[in-house]
Amino acid sequence: MAVLEGGVLQEIFVSHEGRRSIVGDIYKGRVQNVLPGMEAAFVDIGHNRNALLYVGDIFVEGSRQRERPDIKQILKQGQEVTVQVTKDPMGSKGARLTTYLSLPGRYLVLLPQVSTVGISHKLGEEERARLRKVVDEVRPKDVGIIVRTVARDAEASELRKSLTYLNKVWRQVHRNAERKKAPAILYQEPELELKVMRDIMDASYDRVLADSHRSFRRIKHYLKMVAPALVDRVVRYADEKPVFESMDINRQIQDALSRSVALPSGGSIVIDSTEALTAIDVNTGKYVGNKSLEETVLRTNIEAVTEVVRQLRLRDIGGIIIIDFIDMNEAKNRRAVLKALNQELEKDRTKTYVVELTKLGLVEMTRKNVSEGLIEAFGETCPVCHGRGIVFREP
Repeated sequence: MAVLEGGVLQEIFVSHEGRRSIVGDIYKGRVQNVLPGMEAAFVDIGHNRNALLYVGDIFVEGSRQRERPDIKQILKQGQEVTVQVTKDPMGSKGARLTTYLSLPGRYLVLLPQVSTVGISHKLGEEERARLRKVVDEVRPKDVGIIVRTVARDAEASELRKSLTYLNKVWRQVHRNAERKKAPAILYQEPELELKVMRDIMDASYDRVLADSHRSFRRIKHYLKMVAPALVDRVVRYADEKPVFESMDINRQIQDALSRSVALPSGGSIVIDSTEALTAIDVNTGKYVGNKSLEETVLRTNIEAVTEVVRQLRLRDIGGIIIIDFIDMNEAKNRRAVLKALNQELEKDRTKTYVVELTKLGLVEMTRKNVSEGLIEAFGETCPVCHGRGIVFREP
């Protein structure tokens, strides 16, 4: 599935047959071993590799948030534990787990173990205050709720309907946990097209093109239940030319798989990923400006900000990211670039943290990584050079 804004590819979602993402799935697992030195445990959830559960991700009823419990007092080898996947297996690492369970719906996220209420910070203060009043009307006192951004302008009846459905799902998870033996799956996230509809589809999207009759029917049926006003925006694509070709998506995917990305003015950004971090270098290229070097550099850096954030979303780059902007002499220009970066990152649904822009023009940031990126989805490590990009000659 591809998300386009003004014809420009912004995000791509990939699900491989036989290798779907398990983020959000809930399992009844069995503790294989507890490692006090790592403050973590390995848990068997029925996959090829054991999953990792850190002590900070273990819910202990009645404990204070700042308290760090002793993992040996919480988990024992052979113990059964209900866990949720927060990060897919990647490379040689197994999945990442938590026992803080959550069930997402279109408008709300149910937190069955706590009683806190959170409202999306992307909503305005007035709308947040209105939604908090609505939530107080519909929420049982013994459960927690997060109100999602898509709940903007939602009525009490819509939130109540969403909460009723999530409570029903939670009761089923609880029943499954009581009767199934570990390792077993208790809850599975919906298929890709419904998950994307649930998480991002709102009135800002003009249409949804579906090139399979099955997806077309499933999406329409889902939106009829949760967002009837959006049903008419779902269109069955039936042209002979594949939809990804017709919408120029295939070419844009190919561009996103390349190391260098051109900027409109003639500059470029170069993206290199390593085991530890991703480095993004900004270059002026052919752009020479017409005023001064500082003005040329500032314009290139500001232009690069938009493309950098687009590439982060499109390639789903996670972990530590270093952006090497072109050096700027004036502090006000460095502040302008950092401000532009933070504003552009507001479009990104994935959690990010940005450190101050240094005098060398470097920005350190992190972006939450929960699943494989675009490169991993469409490629594999070269069996000859093993990802180093060099084939060595015999000495």
